[in-house]
Amino acid sequence: MNLQNRPFRAVVVLVLLTTGVTIFAGEPMKELFDGKTLNGWVQKGGQAEYTVVDGVIVGKTVLNTSNSFLCTKQNYSDFILELEFKVDAKLNSGVQIRSNSFPEYRNGVVHGYQIEIDPSERSWTGGIYDESRRGWLYPLKDNPEARKAFKPGQWNKFRIEAVGTTIKTWVNDVPAAHLYDTMTHTGFIALQVHGIGNNKEREGIEVNWRNIRLVDESPASYAKPMPLSVESMDNKLGNLEGGFKYLFDGKTPTGWRSAKQDSFPAGGWIIKDGVLTVLESGGGESAAGGDIITVDKYNDFELHLDFKLTPGANSGIKYFVDPELNKGPGSSIGLEYQLLDDAIHPDARLGNHKGSRALGCLYDLIEADNCVKNPNPIGQWNHAAIISKGNHVEHWLNGRKILEYERKTPEFRKLIQESKYKDWPGFGEWEKGHILLQDHGNQVSFKNIKIREIE
Repeated sequence: MNLQNRPFRAVVVLVLLTTGVTIFAGEPMKELFDGKTLNGWVQKGGQAEYTVVDGVIVGKTVLNTSNSFLCTKQNYSDFILELEFKVDAKLNSGVQIRSNSFPEYRNGVVHGYQIEIDPSERSWTGGIYDESRRGWLYPLKDNPEARKAFKPGQWNKFRIEAVGTTIKTWVNDVPAAHLYDTMTHTGFIALQVHGIGNNKEREGIEVNWRNIRLVDESPASYAKPMPLSVESMDNKLGNLEGGFKYLFDGKTPTGWRSAKQDSFPAGGWIIKDGVLTVLESGGGESAAGGDIITVDKYNDFELHLDFKLTPGANSGIKYFVDPELNKGPGSSIGLEYQLLDDAIHPDARLGNHKGSRALGCLYDLIEADNCVKNPNPIGQWNHAAIISKGNHVEHWLNGRKILEYERKTPEFRKLIQESKYKDWPGFGEWEKGHILLQDHGNQVSFKNIKIREIE
């Protein structure tokens, strides 16, 4: 094991040869880089060159290629990561954490949290950027101490703690960022070489990394106190989310009303700490506070929201809803992204097509792809998205596309005629409709409800 060039923490207390774990200052760190090879790593994105030279991973820029990423083959959820890096003053870079590459998301582009390496005068090294997704989440414009901590042209050290819903960063032991966000819980770690286009002056510029180690067993036990106040991304947009607006402001029911009345329900729903929750009332469909719908109607749109289920819960996100169709008991009528505790609720094994009432399905019509559906455990936040453009509709769960279909096609109409919706004229084919959050008598919470109308 190469123990040279460790200027920040050189004392090794114990090496467990059978597990490859080294105890650094009381922390059981695993080496992610053996100092000799790129075993355990795989390149994604662009064609930058990655080599190992004298115990250092060297990334070198290449002309006319996109951002390049050297990624761990293994995914990590909760961890503490430490590494050292050195970058040329002409090149921006970063360290990806909890990042992913899915073929259905922008043709496999690497996306997720990036801990910025910024040698420019701005000096936001240690800030948190959402690569190929939302943009800046935690810039360092209000943290001058962290901006001064970076040493241009020298070796620097990151400490990155990703535990639960918080991410904390240090640059050379100076606190840099403290973020709360529930978007992504797991993914790979990656080392970025930024694309340079056809700028020949930046061809062959290097980024260097060494001493890459990680704690992924009980990392919360080794978390350091963070003096910075936590910044929450709830009800906030990144700088790349142009066109999105929030449908829920986190404080009031503005923009929402009862599906069967002109005002928001007097009971059955509560708003607390930026979260909108339908309360438990025994499992009845729209029998307590009742469904709520957006005041506005939508046609082509991209809808995102976070939801949290309680054990055994049933609910749904409906779209193209026409509340005039059902003024009697039960829920309002519309296409439905099903929300369900599949492990407990019997509906997960039912439906006109078996399994078409499970989480993420087009309720009672189309089953979600269980090969990519990977919900977080009950009691944790999950991220749902519905994209509708023209007649094409997609359901997404935690960044993965889990189903898609075309409205108004013979195949779609056949599904309707075989379902309980056959008696509703023109079901699912209306040009516009409301967005609905369902009261199905179980406690379910929603937040970060945002929409972008597609032109």
